[in-house]
Amino acid sequence: MTQPGPDIFFEANGLSREKAHELTAQALHGCDDGELFLEAARSESLVWDDGKLKSASYDSRAGFGLRAISEERVGYAQSSEVSEAALRRAAQTVRAVRAGHEGVMAAPPAGTNAALYPPDDPTLEMPFADKVRLLEEADAFARDLDGRVRQVSVSLAGSWQAVAIIRPEGREIFDFRPLVRFNVSIITADGERRGSGMHGLGGREHWADYIGGDAWREAVREALRQSLVSLEAAPAPAGEMDVVLGPGWPGILLHEAIGHGLEGDFNRKGTSAFAGLMGEQVAARGVTVVDDGTIPGRRGSLSVDDEGTPTSETVLIEDGRLVGYMFDRLNARLMKAAPTGNGRRESYAYAPIPRMTNTFMRAGKHDPQEVIGSVKKGLYAVSFGGGQVDITSGNFVFTCTEAYLIEDGKVTRPVKDATLIGNGKDALTRVSMIGNDLRLDPGIGTCGKAGQGVPVGVGQPTIRLDGLTVGGTG
Repeated sequence: MTQPGPDIFFEANGLSREKAHELTAQALHGCDDGELFLEAARSESLVWDDGKLKSASYDSRAGFGLRAISEERVGYAQSSEVSEAALRRAAQTVRAVRAGHEGVMAAPPAGTNAALYPPDDPTLEMPFADKVRLLEEADAFARDLDGRVRQVSVSLAGSWQAVAIIRPEGREIFDFRPLVRFNVSIITADGERRGSGMHGLGGREHWADYIGGDAWREAVREALRQSLVSLEAAPAPAGEMDVVLGPGWPGILLHEAIGHGLEGDFNRKGTSAFAGLMGEQVAARGVTVVDDGTIPGRRGSLSVDDEGTPTSETVLIEDGRLVGYMFDRLNARLMKAAPTGNGRRESYAYAPIPRMTNTFMRAGKHDPQEVIGSVKKGLYAVSFGGGQVDITSGNFVFTCTEAYLIEDGKVTRPVKDATLIGNGKDALTRVSMIGNDLRLDPGIGTCGKAGQGVPVGVGQPTIRLDGLTVGGTG
């Protein structure tokens, strides 16, 4: 299929392709960098709850954002009206950042022929009635599995985003991005006890990837399993103990407690706990952390970022040593580094900032059972919910949604209300064993920063951390 060019953004509006190039070049003349970002997007969401379709929504948006950069100053104007008049008004606004500055426009992003996704829109490929039927079937399937199921909530969400980036030197870069997510939450009851479990799956795929096969059934089974474990869990003990983190989704702790501290803006401003430590040993030997936006189908993967830079595999920590940061164009230029394809924005309404894509720790050499078996008394954390992180200090608090005691090298009783308390930089030095079972999350992550949310991926193998503080109620 032939990919449409940027003309798709102009056909129904009063802005010609030629005029878009002309006004962009005029607005950014004398600036150090900048671009015109055009977006057309559609999204759909359905929620089935309490035995009926609770909500259904469909949204379509289009607009542009014009950015001008002079030294560290950023001028940004956005509009949902894609017209020549709106772009002229935006150009007058962003030119103010020049303030007499006469810069030299930075070199454009490197070109790429790689396109991770086709241009077709997945939100339109499956009839609405079939989507509702899927949610109804998932609800019935969950209730048939176990008589203790009391409430089932199932959701299905899909979106499609097309972006075009027009550079002042005349280059055009465009990308097409599908995104689908299926989520199920189950509450069980046994007498006075209540349990809850939630599982989801998703990626940059089409509805058919969830309708065909048993993927959604496995998600329902997993949510039920978590709920039944929660039903039996006892209060977690508190104190300092060895902690084993399971593979996959527990990488969210790595993302929050360490990943944000490796983003370029925090390090340029000196507000990250990792600022000024390039080349130094910041983690235990064997710890290698990467951010990779090139993995096809993953939630955080893009052909190019929202500045037009091709995504890449960026090694951040290698064998415990800090070797890289994640950069957008602005912070890379100011720190005399190369952009890494991490300039991202939620939509045309926002200027891009350094953001993670898929961030994970690479596998080690130990069998997961060997890691667990090495712990005399500790905690095995399988899944996490909410958490808080201070980027400047690196201090974090995370709540475990599924955890177990480890006693004499064996996983025993499930516990609830366990929290992990520590410091991201310090926690990396406490990694004593790394499993060989690297797993990425099932495709459910959304990261918030500076008021913007973007889809991301996380992951890790089974790892052991020595002497972490655990908060509990037991």
